[in-house]
Amino acid sequence: MTGVILNNVIKRYGNTQVIHGVDLQIEDGEFCVFVGPSGCGKSTLLRMVAGLEETTEGQIRIGARDVTRMDPSERGVAMVFQTYALYPHMTVEENMGFGLKMNGFPKAEIKAKVGEASAILKLDDYLKRKPAALSGGQRQRVAIGRAIVRGPEVFLFDEPLSNLDAELRVEMRVEIARLHKEIGATMIYVTHDQVEAMTLADKIVVLRAGRIEQVGAPMDLYRDPDNRFVAGFIGSPAMNFVAGTVKGGQIDVPAIAQSVDAPASATDGQKVLVGLRPEHLVLTTGDALTVELTESLGGVSYAYLTAQTGEKLIVEERGDERSSAGRPVGLGIDSAKVFVFDAQSEIRLR
Repeated sequence: MTGVILNNVIKRYGNTQVIHGVDLQIEDGEFCVFVGPSGCGKSTLLRMVAGLEETTEGQIRIGARDVTRMDPSERGVAMVFQTYALYPHMTVEENMGFGLKMNGFPKAEIKAKVGEASAILKLDDYLKRKPAALSGGQRQRVAIGRAIVRGPEVFLFDEPLSNLDAELRVEMRVEIARLHKEIGATMIYVTHDQVEAMTLADKIVVLRAGRIEQVGAPMDLYRDPDNRFVAGFIGSPAMNFVAGTVKGGQIDVPAIAQSVDAPASATDGQKVLVGLRPEHLVLTTGDALTVELTESLGGVSYAYLTAQTGEKLIVEERGDERSSAGRPVGLGIDSAKVFVFDAQSEIRLR
């Protein structure tokens, strides 16, 4: 069994603490994604698992081994970086096998391992090419192949698709998902892109300012966020948040000119934020809001609304009828899909 366990892991640079007591268990064979905004500590945490950053306090275990103070080469991990870091003067075959060559593996074994990785990644036709003759997606596959030939216990990906264009990002997401299914290894993947997190992960770890905000399966985080940060980060477009006040078991929401049911834990007079996902809203007749812009993407469009209170909302539209700029509208709400957060702590009220 080769899972990864982080136990009260802390990282400091001098007097500045950037990782604050992280506890996490990643199961054997699980695809775990660290997600969060820039500067949240996700890459630092990954590099701590790899051994590229020293762990100030706490313990990191890979399988049955305590690797906290081990050299990176002894941890049984392979890392794929945002930059491909390929040797330009070497062929694809030489790049993929270089690490094994430096560790003294026999030529026949290197050739066999490179051949296996090449077949998995569909690189057989490119083995004699040099990186300059490859597309960005092909170069990233070579970088992944270089990791595969090492036969690691854990794969680590540090924003590997950031340098690719939109079409290649989608293609490589599919490739990485297929790779995980085929080889079944434990994988930890860092991204700031919640779409990548939602489509790839078995488990998502949402990070903010060096702390874990919530851990769970993608749809669990989408359906049941613990706080405003997670609710706003998971889902695209992001959840709308509008101000409300609890009054007699209801929440008065001026921005949408209507009330919604208050959760049992809410108290009378409490200031709250009401969360409404764009895909759970429907435009109706009314004049509480005005359409400022409609962004059409073909099968779906997004109407950008401004309430009379000045608050902004986005509504997803499907079908042939689409809203137009300047139109006054109301909102239809599915009461079962309303989220309520305390305005001060931003914790979800249930």
